[in-house]
Amino acid sequence: MATVSLGFNIDAPRWDQSTFVGRLKHFLNITDPRTVLVPEEELDRAKALVEGCRAGLVPPGSSQEQLLYAKKLYDSAFHPDSGEKMNLIGRMSFQVPGGMALTGCMLQFYRTVPAVVFWQWVNQSFNAIVNYTNRNAASPISLRQIGVAYVTATGTALATAVGLNLYTKRAPPLLARWVPFAAVAAANCVNIPMMRQQEIINGVTVTDGDNNELGCSRRAAVKGIAQVVVSRITMAAPGMIILPIIMERLEKFPFMQRIRVLHGPLQVLLCGGFLLIMVPAACALFPQRCSLALTDLEPELRDSIMAKHGDKVPYVYFNKGL
Repeated sequence: MATVSLGFNIDAPRWDQSTFVGRLKHFLNITDPRTVLVPEEELDRAKALVEGCRAGLVPPGSSQEQLLYAKKLYDSAFHPDSGEKMNLIGRMSFQVPGGMALTGCMLQFYRTVPAVVFWQWVNQSFNAIVNYTNRNAASPISLRQIGVAYVTATGTALATAVGLNLYTKRAPPLLARWVPFAAVAAANCVNIPMMRQQEIINGVTVTDGDNNELGCSRRAAVKGIAQVVVSRITMAAPGMIILPIIMERLEKFPFMQRIRVLHGPLQVLLCGGFLLIMVPAACALFPQRCSLALTDLEPELRDSIMAKHGDKVPYVYFNKGL
């Protein structure tokens, strides 16, 4: 085992976060679905080890590999803003097992309105938990706002899904298979901004390059939330667009017609394959520590920063969430 090197910084990114490849490696690490099986006690030990390392108190005999693994568990299970343990369903590491089951069922049970309504409701309930869990924790949201966001997003998904389901009754079968994706994409455009509305109303905390707080910006919040919406739709797109094409062709073969009962489990497994790649890839589309040019900030915040720092702060930074 390699010993801990002098000056080791546990919070320093292992890979260059300014590049897509570096971010992809980072998210492949922390969205590893195997981490959802790690016991709570081990997660708590990982947190204690990370916090001890930050304070310069590395336990004797600890190797760098042990510290990096502890940081992996910490990043997968604890919120980057608050340090609080995230609920299991809301963690990005749960996106593959949770998402594959829900996506597979939405793609399999799309023919009848009751099935569409049920699975879209279940999916939006899952999404609401994920969106709340991965919000910018510096912007609290009330139970009433959570309820309004949930009902609005669920209503949007159901209206889109049921409307398109009825519209595509006379259309080619493949179009009907794409209805779940249209509903998911429409709901994401509503669910995420609604669940994070406090950030849009009050702004998110922005800092300089050295993490010194500079104020709160609504424009930064809008940019961060827009990027999250794009990432979430991208995460779902390949599986929900390509898989229906694959199944449409497979189901024409005689052997597939004899095993109709296995179509659902097959779609779930194939969705899992897509999500194993797309969850980290979609999270890596944009840096989690998002930046915004000083010139793009609200005039009052920009003037305040320039009055205190002059032209030394060309960009501000903030956590966009996931």
